[in-house]
Amino acid sequence: MQPPPVGPVLASASAAVKEHRLVRFAWSGAVLVHQVWDFTVFLRVMSPPGPSLFSWHPVFMALAFCLCMAEAILLFSPDHSPFFFCSRKARIRLHWVGQSLTILCAFLGLVFIISSRTRSELPHLVSWHSCVGALTLLATIGQSLCGLSLLCPRAARFSRVARLKLYHLTCGLAVYLMATLTVLLGMCTAWFQAQIKGAAWYLCLFLPIYPALVIMHQISSTYLPKKKMEI
Repeated sequence: MQPPPVGPVLASASAAVKEHRLVRFAWSGAVLVHQVWDFTVFLRVMSPPGPSLFSWHPVFMALAFCLCMAEAILLFSPDHSPFFFCSRKARIRLHWVGQSLTILCAFLGLVFIISSRTRSELPHLVSWHSCVGALTLLATIGQSLCGLSLLCPRAARFSRVARLKLYHLTCGLAVYLMATLTVLLGMCTAWFQAQIKGAAWYLCLFLPIYPALVIMHQISSTYLPKKKMEI
């Protein structure tokens, strides 16, 4: 019996690999478009930016946590990121860019809400939305410092890098869930419910939950088991 010809087999395997990459790229692009669409719809229904200081608070907070942070985490997903073809080093750099933009936009959103409530002579931190949001900002800064330690473990004098990565992944998931909870609490405020009612409110409720489920599945089922094996 003669062995099968090598050429057609290699050509078929190469075509299958190209088709798989094309499907992954199309799926990743669809997820990215969904994220941008969610962000755009969320801004339109929350508060279109205008002359008031308060109107810019949800803009920058949604930009920080609904877009920049979500995309920065999804960069490491092999199925949900359009940058899956990049090297891990390049994705780490893009992750840092996304997280830096998250902190910048969150800081601007904080400045606008503080300025708005101060001008209106309203008290601060009087709702669950504001309290959980403040804790989310502090946790985000702590996560960034942890990520900086991963970039420079020697300077941080941390020898067990694998354990630090596990902490970073676990706490990162907790921070993103806190950010999602903050957004959901914002939707439960009287101001938001006065603008959005009926089925539209439930649609807005789904927008931040979907990426949270995707990220939770990505971290808990893919990366956490790998990091536990490395320790």
